Amino acid sequence: MNELILAGSVVFIFGSVLLAYWLGGDNGLYAMTVAVTILSNIEVLILVVAYGMEQTLGNVLFAATFLITDILSENTGKKAANRAVFLGIGASAFFALLTASWMLYVPAESDWAMPAIRTIFSTTPRLVLASMSVYAVSQFLDVWLYHKWWDLTEKRFGDHRRFLWLRNNGSTLISQLVNTVLFNLAAFAGMEGYTPSLLASIIFAGYAIYVVTSLLDTPVVYLARMIHDKKAKAAL
Repeated sequence: MNELILAGSVVFIFGSVLLAYWLGGDNGLYAMTVAVTILSNIEVLILVVAYGMEQTLGNVLFAATFLITDILSENTGKKAANRAVFLGIGASAFFALLTASWMLYVPAESDWAMPAIRTIFSTTPRLVLASMSVYAVSQFLDVWLYHKWWDLTEKRFGDHRRFLWLRNNGSTLISQLVNTVLFNLAAFAGMEGYTPSLLASIIFAGYAIYVVTSLLDTPVVYLARMIHDKKAKAAL
């Protein structure tokens, strides 16, 4: 069942990114950046077993942020992609501060939600601090690598549009490896229940998911470029 849900999540999340771009252009992608950044900070708290590996959820959602910056890099430019990264950092900071403020309230006697909220969000500051730091490093690295690959292939072959698949996967696979290792160590190392072997398993599983999602998001980037080209042609 977990495998089916994860597979369905890839289709739903990547399809939602493409729909947001079709409906709202760059602004649609900026809105998706905020949404997936906040939701992935919550979903990462859940541990599941899928495809024979123990892993945290949130990997597919977070992979969508790399898809978003790649679409923006391809169709609008480096500045637009970096703007999405800054929006993601801001969304994480807002989320961390807001959830921290919830812990300060004294609940009413009839309240039933606060114990669960405290259980879930008491770890939020550490997770979000780890997420913000690693998100900034990995996403800026992804954007930088995307354009380095682009410059390399354009100089070598003299074609600005060829090798989209190379700059998409060449940037994402490297930056996601950095993200997976740094985030899981910063977020979970030393926490109760997270043994070194479990952490190693989570890192391996997380990166395996990222490899698959990186390969699967390549057709989405091509479709996004088709949408961009069609809208640009219609505007002439």
